[in-house]
Parts: sequence; structure tokens; C-alpha cells
Amino acid sequence: MDKKGIMCPDLIKQCFEQGYMGIEVSDELGGAGLKFMSAIITIEELARIDPSVSVLVDVQNTLVGIPLRKWGNKAQQEKWFPRLCTDTVGSFCLSEWTSGSDAFALKTTAKRDGKNFVLNGSKAWITNSGEAGFFIVFANIDHSLGYKGITAFLVDGSNPGIRVGKREDKLGIRSSSTCEVILDNCVVSEEDVLGEVGKGYKYAIEVLNEGRIGIAAQMLGLAQGALDATMPYIIQRQQFGKSIASFQGVQFDYAQIATEIQAARLLVYNATRLQEAGLPFVKEAAMAKLFTSNIAANAASKCVEMLGGVGFTKEFPVEKFYRDSKIGQIYEGTSNIQLQTIAGFVKKDYE
Repeated sequence: MDKKGIMCPDLIKQCFEQGYMGIEVSDELGGAGLKFMSAIITIEELARIDPSVSVLVDVQNTLVGIPLRKWGNKAQQEKWFPRLCTDTVGSFCLSEWTSGSDAFALKTTAKRDGKNFVLNGSKAWITNSGEAGFFIVFANIDHSLGYKGITAFLVDGSNPGIRVGKREDKLGIRSSSTCEVILDNCVVSEEDVLGEVGKGYKYAIEVLNEGRIGIAAQMLGLAQGALDATMPYIIQRQQFGKSIASFQGVQFDYAQIATEIQAARLLVYNATRLQEAGLPFVKEAAMAKLFTSNIAANAASKCVEMLGGVGFTKEFPVEKFYRDSKIGQIYEGTSNIQLQTIAGFVKKDYE
């Protein structure tokens, strides 16, 4: 999958069959009826093997599932959740070519036409879009209103006005589809508005805060997976008459990695605990994402070094973990955005 840059359809099917694609959705609507912690642990464990599969499941449960569950009406939930839990991949369409971190500078328009809206624009770097049959699309109904014109729409993948464009050829998480999504006179009913008109900016902020915990879990699992793939080899590998793992310099490296992984796990689980309890968690989510993305990159890099020559080959999975780790510092809020968020909370605490 990594070499071809394509997610195996059978693997996606298995994710649905195992209940991974609707973890928090009620069993009445076809989901597993579990809690946010269950989704986070699932994302973490999948990332120990393949972060690409992990982010497929992550986006389905956080960026797609959470807003539909929070702000979708009964008819929308009954229409979409049975499909999203059984056979339909969803995607979250916010970013554009000229609006990444400055997401609310988006240019996609939604013009009212009677009881319908007509969407036009282009979305960029949209995860899961290559396999998606459901899209949550953010568009502005009136740019003179600024971010208060941003509205979220539920778009069926069969709508003739939406199509998936260029698939990005990426450094890492290569089998996870990242594509342009093009809206060309895409007509949607006013019944397909998610929540309230003009509240899309609020929904995007809230769901991304929760989504960052999901990405933190992905990076946590990635770091653990890199260490898991490295330790048996360096224990078995002999140099100068003894195991590589017995050299003090190497011991310092894997001891540091193991400690950072444990610290990261506590950060992720604490943010998850706060979210489940309905308590403020934005600062903790930002801290978790910032820290896990940094330690994942460090763990994967050090594991390549500890493995030596084989670590630089595709014979071992660690070089893939190394490539996959970089995205953690970029998507769903760059590291600098996390630092800015954390700084705001810290400063407020002392004012």
C-alpha cells in the first residue's frame, strides 16, 4: 500500500466489519456505542502497525463523526450514520490552497437559490477524500460577513457537483488518500446544512480541538510501533561480542524514547479524560498533539539509527514510521499553532 500510495479496499472493509468506523455512534444507528477513550485507544493501536490506516479511522470518528453527532439533526443522523458505520468513508473539507492555518480565509462560496445552496470552490489536502462517499464541506454564504458567513454542508459523494481531483504523492502516510476536492455548481438542499447557517466556523474550531487528540494518539502509536520494531533486533544483534542493546549509549537512547512515550501517553489520555468529562481540554489537547508529534519524530529517527543499515532499508518498517511521523507536526494544526494556543492559556493563567 505504501509503495503504490493506495489503501487496500479489503482493509477498509475490515475496518467497517470490526466496528472501527463508528466507535462513538449509538448501536441504534449502527455504531459500537462506546466512548471517546475507546476511539483514541483504537487510533493509537492501529498506528503501531500502520499510521495510514490509523488516520483513516481517526478522521471517520473525530472530524466526521463528532460534528454529525453534535450538530446533525435526527433526520441527518438517521440518513448518514448507518452508512458511515457500515460502508461509507467520510471526509472533512475545510482547508484550501490559500487557507491552511488561516482556515477561515476560505474562498469556497455557497449561494442561496430558493431552498437550495450552490457550492463552488476547491478544497485542498483532504484526508480520506479518495475513498469518501460523504463530505462535510465548509463554504461561505456571504464573504462580507467574514468568518460568520462560514457554513457547514453535508454533501453526498454521488452529487454530480462534487468530484475528487489530484491525489497528492506524499512523503509519508502514503496509502492515506490526500486529494483536492472540487465543487462545481454543487447543489445541496437547505436540509443539508449542518447545524445553523453561519456557525460553521464554530463547529470547525470545536471539532479540530477534539481531532487533535486523535492525531496525538496516532503519533503516540507510531512512536510505540517504531520502538516495538526496533528492540527485538538490537537485543539479538551482536557487535563486539555482545548485544547492541547492552551498550550504554544505545541504552540511553531507548530509555529516553520509552520515557517520552509514557509521558506522551499520559498527556493523550488526560486530554481524552477531560473531553469525556465535559471539562475544558483545549490546552491539554494542544499539548498532547505538540508533544506526541515531536517525540514520534524523535523516536522514529533514533530507531533508524539504532537499527543501523537495516533501519535505512524497507526490509524493516521503521523507515516508514520515520516518513510517516513528519505529518504529525503539520496537519490538524501545525506545531506553531499548538504553541500559540498553549501560550494563550498559560498567559491567561498568570494575568
